[in-house]
Amino acid sequence: MIITQTPLRVGLVGGGTDLPSYYREHGGRVLNAAIDKYVYVVVKQRFDDDIYVNYSKKEIVSRVEDLEHELVREALHMAGIRGGVEITTLADIPSAGSGLGSSSSVTVGLLHALFAYQGKQLSAEDLAERACTIEIDRCRKPIGKQDQYAAAFGGLCDIHFGPGDRTVVDQIQLTPGDRRAMQDELLLFFTGITRSADTILKEQTANIADRLPQLHQLRDLAGEAASGLRAGDLGSLGIALAKSWQAKRALAAGVSNGQIDQAVEAALGAGASGAKVTGAGGGGFLLVTCPVEHQRAVRAQLSGMKELPIKLEPVGSRVIFNVHHDIWS
Repeated sequence: MIITQTPLRVGLVGGGTDLPSYYREHGGRVLNAAIDKYVYVVVKQRFDDDIYVNYSKKEIVSRVEDLEHELVREALHMAGIRGGVEITTLADIPSAGSGLGSSSSVTVGLLHALFAYQGKQLSAEDLAERACTIEIDRCRKPIGKQDQYAAAFGGLCDIHFGPGDRTVVDQIQLTPGDRRAMQDELLLFFTGITRSADTILKEQTANIADRLPQLHQLRDLAGEAASGLRAGDLGSLGIALAKSWQAKRALAAGVSNGQIDQAVEAALGAGASGAKVTGAGGGGFLLVTCPVEHQRAVRAQLSGMKELPIKLEPVGSRVIFNVHHDIWS
């Protein structure tokens, strides 16, 4: 039996510039942080040849092709496993529409578990690229590439996309003091709205040619925030976050709504340095950067939303349990 633990993530600055129709030509850049909330994937050998998959539904099929769960189906195809396994996925956060990159964490964790089940160890880069192939090429999801890399690598990732198809991950190593200080200033609140990112991302992709100034600004803000953090200037993150939200809202109509705008304004008015929705927008979680002395006032303003306490997660997807027990012996 294999169990993998794969972190979820919060996109800090630069989201939207990781869409292929933008970065292939202009080069994208995203600053992303893995958090201590996880997706777990359990893969276990079965006595029979069927495939059992447990998630919010239970599927029992005799052929990989018959699986409804497209990520599991494609991951099994990619790993070359045809049957005789039981797969269970569990998540710390309700997966769909949270804006924390959960479907990419599921894909990365699945691939990690299925290859480990066969005694193969993949690098973080290989896991991320294979997850992108499954989600973007095979399942045709209109998404970018940041989530897969954040899930596979963990930590605080400064990710460069393109020009062309090259992706380079440069992890930012903070001092323990800076890391704690940054962590202490990050607050996450659930808006109560879950939504499919696909609709927003399709609109965003269609709008790219008309929104180049905003996308260039988002890319450059990711660079400014990354340079600031490397230099120990933690305040640079809040500034970049606040500016990036204004640019991000212009990318597609569904990115924000009255309730989200109100929450962002309330947080900033109570002393937060920056606030934005994580993921494609339209719902999910509201990420707030706020000096510790103003956090009580911010929490009071956002008391209608459930807070999710988070810490930064330095490690990407990993195998946390591996017992090879041959049921035939």
